[in-house]
Amino acid sequence: MILKATNSRTRPALRKVRSTTALRPLHHRLDPAAVEEIPFRAGDGVRLGLTRIDSGETDRPAVLLLHGHTASADMFLLPETRNLVDVLLDDGYEPWLLDWRGSCRLPYNETGQKYTYDDVAVYDIPEAVSHIRQRIGDRPLFVVAHCIGSLTLSLSMTAGLVPGLAGVVSQGVFLTPKLAGRTSLRMSVAGELLKSRIDHVPVDFRKVGFWSKYTPLFALASRKASCPDPTCQILHNSAWGTGASLFVHEHLTEATHDRLAELLGPAPLWILPHLRRIELARTVVRWHDGDHRYRALPNNALDAAARIDTPVLLLAGSENGLWLDSQKLCHQVLARRQPQLDVAYTEIPGYGHLDTFLGRGAALDVFGHILDFLGKRR
Repeated sequence: MILKATNSRTRPALRKVRSTTALRPLHHRLDPAAVEEIPFRAGDGVRLGLTRIDSGETDRPAVLLLHGHTASADMFLLPETRNLVDVLLDDGYEPWLLDWRGSCRLPYNETGQKYTYDDVAVYDIPEAVSHIRQRIGDRPLFVVAHCIGSLTLSLSMTAGLVPGLAGVVSQGVFLTPKLAGRTSLRMSVAGELLKSRIDHVPVDFRKVGFWSKYTPLFALASRKASCPDPTCQILHNSAWGTGASLFVHEHLTEATHDRLAELLGPAPLWILPHLRRIELARTVVRWHDGDHRYRALPNNALDAAARIDTPVLLLAGSENGLWLDSQKLCHQVLARRQPQLDVAYTEIPGYGHLDTFLGRGAALDVFGHILDFLGKRR
């Protein structure tokens, strides 16, 4: 390590690096014997989490579940509701869950090595798909992806790094990200103003305490908030300070609401330049232009959409306060530019973003659309 000399008035900002990357335990109600935690590393050696849910049958189609940024595989395993893994098991599928490097079960958002979405698209998702294929043989492999998990999957797909999938369900955003104007503005301004002071936005006020540098962020998030819980405020009322809303509040059970700080972790500010470039382009673009390790990725995923070789269901809540009508826009753009692709769009009335998976009624209102799509292609 090369250290830079500084005077007594300026000190370099140091990132604390956790000495272990052990994943915290998943919270579920399944038989522990059915939950296979697989030692797993991405293509660049970064430790990730890969979990297989064993149904006791060896001929089931497999479904890989990809969480959003700062979430984790826990979002598909909520013990307090009928969750997506429950539904998939009952309908004859074998669920696989990837905790990619944006998972709050891992330390990388808050401490440790920085990354971009290019790393997820090149290393995390293709390695997981490859590992699953080695285990399942020629059985069909589907993917259900949420938010940034879906966005990075689109980059992997248009790069040709995950060929031969049986079908993809994309929730929230896919190839054409669209944020509200105030969210885009806050992302830019806050990123510039705060980057020299903090490198992540926490969600658990109990951990940071009242007399911390994060208190103004929580105070801003509490303005006009209807819920007194600080974690809910910074997520539901502010989406880590961006001014967006991540879910429809009344859709969460009390137990899920109380677990928000466990289900969603800190948001790293150093990812904002890549996200900002994506948002300005209104499509998924790679960050690394001159690095040969990422040369497989297209400069612009939308321009390479013809490489998508599998049916896609674009899913979104009608009240998505983060990505707005990104999925509807994506369906319209692909229908015009790539009419040969098998792409469908379904809107869930009254739902927001995260509650499409975390909501108390998601099994009735949302998961049926996923099962219908998978069932026609299994």
